[in-house]
Amino acid sequence: MHFILISGAWHGAWCWERVAALLEAKGHRVQAPDLRGMGADRTPLAAVSFQDWATAVARVARASGEPVVLVGHSRGGIVVSQAAELAPEAIHTSVYLAAALVPDGLRMADVFATARTDPAVAAGVRLRADGVSTDLDPALLPTHFYNTTPPELLARAISRLTPEPVFSNAAVMQLSPEKFGRVRRAYVECLQDRCVPIELQRKMQDALPCQHVGVLDTDHSPFYSAPEALAEALIAAAPA
Repeated sequence: MHFILISGAWHGAWCWERVAALLEAKGHRVQAPDLRGMGADRTPLAAVSFQDWATAVARVARASGEPVVLVGHSRGGIVVSQAAELAPEAIHTSVYLAAALVPDGLRMADVFATARTDPAVAAGVRLRADGVSTDLDPALLPTHFYNTTPPELLARAISRLTPEPVFSNAAVMQLSPEKFGRVRRAYVECLQDRCVPIELQRKMQDALPCQHVGVLDTDHSPFYSAPEALAEALIAAAPA
């Protein structure tokens, strides 16, 4: 299979380093592109849009030459969904890893507002002086994002986070049954997630059921806390 891995808010392609190596060792093709303005891509966020992200991911999927497994972590879920609307013919399965699975016409903010989430998470998201991006209170990372991750990998993650554009929370999903709806969906739950709690993960699946559900007993960041288990879960989510 060909996996395309899309990172979540404040993260970049770097977060997939351990999982990508494990998937490749099992004979799979892997790409982990940085979204514009994220990770190693230094495009100013004021010059980027949500549509830019979705269009770029759809383009990568179409260029594969075979149907891909498109994996979105956390905020990456909305990017995966919109890319599936743009290029359904290029996608074998969309996999949502503790991810935002948002119906047509709604925003990620709308869905999260319906759930009981820890108020510390919202309080720890800080608007930056540029007015177009946010960063995270570092105190949230060990308690809510990386609570089952080894300390040395937590430190590695903290050193590599970058600002997140405010448009990601406000982007309205534009999805249709004919395009997005025809792509097979899978969800991978994270039971010890304190950022996107399991109750919210399952509420989103109730609204948009998935054909396969995997479960990891991890925090919100299994790419670092349990990469071997995550690699197996991604393979299981998209059988050949």
